[in-house]
Amino acid sequence: MISYARQTHEEQPEAAPPPVEEHIAPAPRVSVQAFCETVETAAAVQSAGEDRRLGKAHLKIQMGGMAAAIEAYRSAPTPNVIVLESDGRNDLLGGLDQLATVCDAGTRVVVIGRINDVMLYRELVRRGVSDYVLAPVGAIDVVRSICNLFSAPEAKAVGRIIAVVGAKGGVGASTISHNVAWAIARDLAMDAVVADLDLAFGTAGLDYNQDPPQGIADAVFSPDRVDTAFIDRLLSKCTDHLSLLAAPATLDRVYDFGTDAFDSVFDTLRSTMPCIVLDIPHQWSGWTKRALIGADDILIVAAPDLANLRNTKNLFDLLKAARPNDRPPLYCLNQVGVPKRPEIAAAEFAKAIESQPIVSIPFEPQIFGSAANNGQMIAEISANHKSIEMFLQIAQRLTGRSETKKQKSSLFSPLIDKLRGK
Repeated sequence: MISYARQTHEEQPEAAPPPVEEHIAPAPRVSVQAFCETVETAAAVQSAGEDRRLGKAHLKIQMGGMAAAIEAYRSAPTPNVIVLESDGRNDLLGGLDQLATVCDAGTRVVVIGRINDVMLYRELVRRGVSDYVLAPVGAIDVVRSICNLFSAPEAKAVGRIIAVVGAKGGVGASTISHNVAWAIARDLAMDAVVADLDLAFGTAGLDYNQDPPQGIADAVFSPDRVDTAFIDRLLSKCTDHLSLLAAPATLDRVYDFGTDAFDSVFDTLRSTMPCIVLDIPHQWSGWTKRALIGADDILIVAAPDLANLRNTKNLFDLLKAARPNDRPPLYCLNQVGVPKRPEIAAAEFAKAIESQPIVSIPFEPQIFGSAANNGQMIAEISANHKSIEMFLQIAQRLTGRSETKKQKSSLFSPLIDKLRGK
């Protein structure tokens, strides 16, 4: 029998990037076969197959709709997911009855139709259809429907990956990523983990004053051992809500990785942590490109000079083209206002990028230098420093969440606490 239905879409939005708050978890390694009746739907499914969230799925598209599907599976096993496009009610229900006779157990069916009717939906549910989507559909509608088949509704916010990368070396991307992760954990009360991907020269251990005996290198060089329990042993606890997957920061080996070297680590972290912050080193290789494209949200850190402008523009163009169904990357300007250094104004930077910087962090060598040398975050050095509010603003934009409200203490709070304790 086919899997039980999970949801329906009563309203069909136009094809557009999802809103900031929407988080669609990637689909696992599954096989998907679509049987379309119109060229437009086939094009939407084809575009969905190129989305990063279906990167592990094997997608095959055929024309012919329900009749083609029934004929195909008379002599062939059914995939994990079947996507069917249908026009008429009678043909649809009758066709599903025929399909059930040749369909393998566990196969999930998504139907794309043009009839918006509650009674029809109930009949589809009764026949075990997993999802019904109203046509016309866009690529993001197909992505959402397939991915939601494999993610529980209560786990929707779990596994958001945030990638932070510098447009140029030395712009402070690691410092920004570590302080933003601190704000996510402390101010937004989200469990978060920082993964330092600069295995040779990473500074996350120094910045958080941690020296764990194990870290991310143990996972990358032992992919067969990676699971939830193994990753938990590698994590170093920084605060109640913040953990660190530290880099070894040693040169006793060469860190040359394949394109998918970090996939198992990221997949495991997605299944256990609500927020994962990737501190990506400034280099261009197969695995860094894959990590950026595969992230849910991206922050580019740049300094206000020409080389940073060029590199930020190149990153923006590449990532927007590779992630057509995601919102564009965010970027911030750092080290703004260095004495006697000519700089490109934020307005000119924004004009070239065609996007405003999320924040512009001023050059503050004293406070940032002290924090780095003491192994502390800016909030630990100076609780009222203006950059703390900027880190919180970045955290809110990247996670789509607002600051957790703290109960204000009153003049009588100590007395009330004593009375409650009696």
